Amino acid sequence: MRRSDINALLREAAAFFAAHQFALPPWAAWSPEEWAAHPAVARYCAARQMGWDVTDFGSGDFPRRGLVLFCLRNGIAGVPGEAPYAETLMMVREGQETPWHWHRVKMEDIIVRGGGSLAVEVFSRTADGRRGEGPVIVHCDGMAREVAPGEPILLAPGQSITIPRGLAHRFYGAPSTGTVLVGEVSQVNDDHADNVFLEELPRFAAIEEDEPPLHPLWNEVAA
Repeated sequence: MRRSDINALLREAAAFFAAHQFALPPWAAWSPEEWAAHPAVARYCAARQMGWDVTDFGSGDFPRRGLVLFCLRNGIAGVPGEAPYAETLMMVREGQETPWHWHRVKMEDIIVRGGGSLAVEVFSRTADGRRGEGPVIVHCDGMAREVAPGEPILLAPGQSITIPRGLAHRFYGAPSTGTVLVGEVSQVNDDHADNVFLEELPRFAAIEEDEPPLHPLWNEVAA
């Protein structure tokens, strides 16, 4: 991805979150120079993977397959005394896919906070790791629901789904509903080790530096 495109997406996401009255912490607007001037905050956030994240999952086609995230809070996996929870905010465009994946450790609630509707698809995995063909029981706001593998589950604003660890899932903005403001409340999030994609693809985007960064991504903040 080009840095100029990432900068434009950060501006778009910040405006989108603000339009839905979701305020971000002060350091969300920091420049690289401001991060450098606050080394203790930089170390804290970088160690916990907190801050901006933009990825196209190596697709080279962000509108089709990509995601803008902002991690508000997180702990460090396996470290006593660290927060055992995480909270993330996401901007998902219509038809924009986050591809099939599952988590080794993390259990999460995916919540539509505003905007359009989100389509979530799931399937179970067999003991040898293959795609299960049977129905799946999921919980949407505490209500059990049986769905076929890959059947779209449409979540309108205010609705959520609980994704247990190991359950394969993907999501995308439902067509003709608008950009979706998505929240995630979960166990500690570790993007280096906990995501297992069903395709061979990178979690982080390769960046072409065609202009200076507006805000560094969390994995660019000096720890």
